[in-house]
Amino acid sequence: MRHTLLFFVLFSSQSAFGQVRYSIPEEMAKGSMVGNIAQDLDLDLKRLKSGNARIFSGDSTEYIELNKESGRLLIKEKIDRESLCAKTTACALHLQMILESPMEMYTITVEIMDINDNAPTFQNKQMRLEISESAVTGARFVLEKAVDSDVGTNGLKSYSLQPTDHFVLELQNMAEGRKNVEMVLQRPLDREQQERFTLMLTATDGGEPVLSGTVQIHVTVLDANDNAPVFTQKAYNAVVIENSPKGFKLTTVSASDADESTNGQVMYHMSNPDVDVKDVFIIDQLTGDITLNAHIDYEKTSHYEVDIEAKDQGGLSDSCKVIIDVLDINDNKPVITVMSKSTSISEKSNPGTVVAMMKVNDPDSSVNGQVHCSASESIPFSITSPSNNFFILRTEELLDREREAEYNITVMCSDEGVPSLSSSASLCLQITDVNDNAPVFERSSYEAFVIENNIPGLTVFTVKASDADSNQNARVSYILEDSTVNGVPVSSYVSVSADSGVINAVRSFDYEQLKNFNFRVIAQDGGSPPLSSNVTVTIKIQDQNDNAPQVLYPVQTGGSLVAEIVPRSADVGYLVTKVVAVDVDSGQNAWLSYKLQKATERALFEVGPQNGEIRTVRQVTDKDAVKQKLTVVVEDNGQPSRSAVVNINVAVADSFPEVLSEFTDFTHGKEYNDNLTFYLVLALAAVSFLFITCVVVIISVKIYRWRQSRFFYQSNLPVIPYYPPGYTDTGVTGTLPHMYNYEVCMTTNSRKSDCKYSTLGGQSVLMVDPSFSETMQREMRDKGLLEDHDSPELQKPPNNDWRMPPNQRPGPSGQHRFHTLQQRWTPYEKSRAGPRPEEAGAGAVGGTGPWPNPPTEAEQLQALMAAANANEATATLGPRYNAQYVPDYRQNVYIPGSTATLTANPQQQQMPQQALPPPQALPPTEAPKAAPTPASKKKVTKKDKK
Repeated sequence: MRHTLLFFVLFSSQSAFGQVRYSIPEEMAKGSMVGNIAQDLDLDLKRLKSGNARIFSGDSTEYIELNKESGRLLIKEKIDRESLCAKTTACALHLQMILESPMEMYTITVEIMDINDNAPTFQNKQMRLEISESAVTGARFVLEKAVDSDVGTNGLKSYSLQPTDHFVLELQNMAEGRKNVEMVLQRPLDREQQERFTLMLTATDGGEPVLSGTVQIHVTVLDANDNAPVFTQKAYNAVVIENSPKGFKLTTVSASDADESTNGQVMYHMSNPDVDVKDVFIIDQLTGDITLNAHIDYEKTSHYEVDIEAKDQGGLSDSCKVIIDVLDINDNKPVITVMSKSTSISEKSNPGTVVAMMKVNDPDSSVNGQVHCSASESIPFSITSPSNNFFILRTEELLDREREAEYNITVMCSDEGVPSLSSSASLCLQITDVNDNAPVFERSSYEAFVIENNIPGLTVFTVKASDADSNQNARVSYILEDSTVNGVPVSSYVSVSADSGVINAVRSFDYEQLKNFNFRVIAQDGGSPPLSSNVTVTIKIQDQNDNAPQVLYPVQTGGSLVAEIVPRSADVGYLVTKVVAVDVDSGQNAWLSYKLQKATERALFEVGPQNGEIRTVRQVTDKDAVKQKLTVVVEDNGQPSRSAVVNINVAVADSFPEVLSEFTDFTHGKEYNDNLTFYLVLALAAVSFLFITCVVVIISVKIYRWRQSRFFYQSNLPVIPYYPPGYTDTGVTGTLPHMYNYEVCMTTNSRKSDCKYSTLGGQSVLMVDPSFSETMQREMRDKGLLEDHDSPELQKPPNNDWRMPPNQRPGPSGQHRFHTLQQRWTPYEKSRAGPRPEEAGAGAVGGTGPWPNPPTEAEQLQALMAAANANEATATLGPRYNAQYVPDYRQNVYIPGSTATLTANPQQQQMPQQALPPPQALPPTEAPKAAPTPASKKKVTKKDKK
């Protein structure tokens, strides 16, 4: 007969508990089914497999096993109820079924039902009794009791005695339902009639079928002993504490016999058929003292009943019972059994996740067996007890592998005895990593220095980032972020090793083109999804002395004649020229120094080591050669130093013919001497072309001048123009009139200001403030002065002779007279004395005044050289040559014949070099002074202003 009872309770979302009960008979064959646990608990068979279902018995004996395929509980080993539970009723197996992922536990109780598989047995096969013939009717003789291992109805039920001529059998009820078997004398014995006879005692049980056991009783009739021993009490009580030492005295039984001599001598012995009782206790046959003979354990047996028999020499006896109770002490530690545990858990697990299930058993009783458990302190775990003796270890808060990668959890369980006993169990739990940390660079930003002209592939720097995660989540890769440097992808400048973070230069850097640049490096881990961070890296290029100085002035050309003129009347410290050089390097690599390397007359010139100014050291003498060649070395301060060499030709002369005789000697080499004639012819052709161009331009400008003159008469502007009368040269046979320079003095109040109209290069230029000129023109347009050509109030301008530049104007010197290209200016409130053209005779040289003086021979030579240079610039640059594309070196050159040096403009130093600026780009200067005459042999004085 099999019974099934099912109880199921759900405790939480993380774990479940339930109970199921089965009843089976003992001695079932191996493989027999106990019950279908899957069906009874309403579990899916797949759940049994995925949850790794298993049966936990708690001891080494496994009688029941689980078939995961069918969900049935089967008999694994044949169960003998008698060996499992002995006399204990309600014999049952207490099992637990454990499931994982998530953890679940179910309690299974299998009750073992007894079957009648054991017959009653006697300890001895034979019994021998000696009975005196004087025994009176009713005398009792205690017989050996039979033992039946079965319980309940299958246990011992009755006794029978054969034959019953002299004795009858009586059963005396004892404690716990046991019976004491006594044989009662029914008819007196007569030794003379029968000295010996044999009886058969049969014990039967109540099972089906009925089983029985027998023992033979051999009775010997003795001589008369008519008094039997009698105990002072039928039952004795004793108490013993478990773990009491061997030899401990429990109690003393006592019986008395009224007979004398040997018939009154009483002997004591235990009549218990149980072997365990005889092994634990012993009795002194003479004194009746009962002592402890072995270790006694409350957890095994807490109650003993010992049968004591007192017998005299005549065979008469009496019996009593000793009841022994064992007192429990706290001598057992709690036993911790880990039914299921996790070896690892993810760090993102929610609080309350089950880590382990444990069963704790303490075999002690009462408070000595009550247990409570706790986990180690300072760890995020807690222990709860959903039912008696079962404990669950759970997470208490969120875990962080980076803070603690492994937990060694100690579970301590203690009972409530005095003193308390405890035991512990250790669990090792690994925290598995989750990619929750991004890589972190060692620095917030990086800065590296690279010397220019590096080798491509040079290792510049190494960035390093670390990730607090583990394994693949901590594997950092480095990526160069897409960006541009001056419009070029940064990947064409540097590269980053994905594994090591090493930054290499892809190209060779040039400090003069790129001084520094920034880019970002991304560190990305190998998690899923990956996390990343970035850092800014600044690469600074360090300068290297890889550029030699560049000479801006004087311009070094291979095919043109460049010379500086020093008059023989020059004073000491006379500024000959200035060497202007730049170095595109930086720092001390760009610090320039100047040194005179070679000179025709070394004692005549010196060069400033810092400013490059070439000045005379002494007075020029007649012995000094006209042609002087200087070699100046410009050297930077780098290591190693770089330098540039500039050759300067200087002509020491006061007159043009003197220089012209040596003109062909100013060469830069053999090739220059061979082509000098070609350049002179080319210069003459250029001058002729410029002359014709100027004539055409002047005719075009004449109309503009006429319209502008009308503005001066009709405008309300505070400007007072002055036009000298026109002059004509009747002695000139040509068709072109003379051309002069005129000064126009104008001011708002006192006529202290003056400005000049100059035709330079065939143009008319008003040397006034540009803003003032624009204002004048704007008012002229507003008033219509520039459009009214028929106004009678406007004075007719003089003839076109005064509009021509001095070098193109006919005069006393003729049309071939040399004039300088530089226009001199007159300081405020000063005049130049000299006759007007109409007042001077032919060949007369005018003094200083508003009219131009004839140029000196040195100035004539400068004009010739300037024309040659201009022609060369035109031939070199081509038809598209324009002054606006040529850097203005007027700030970087000196004014011939002056000790003043103009400051260079830094913004113009790096522009391409040209031979010489066009004529219109030259700054205005004074008109040349008159040459010495027999009437006036004064030294030439120079008034130079910036």
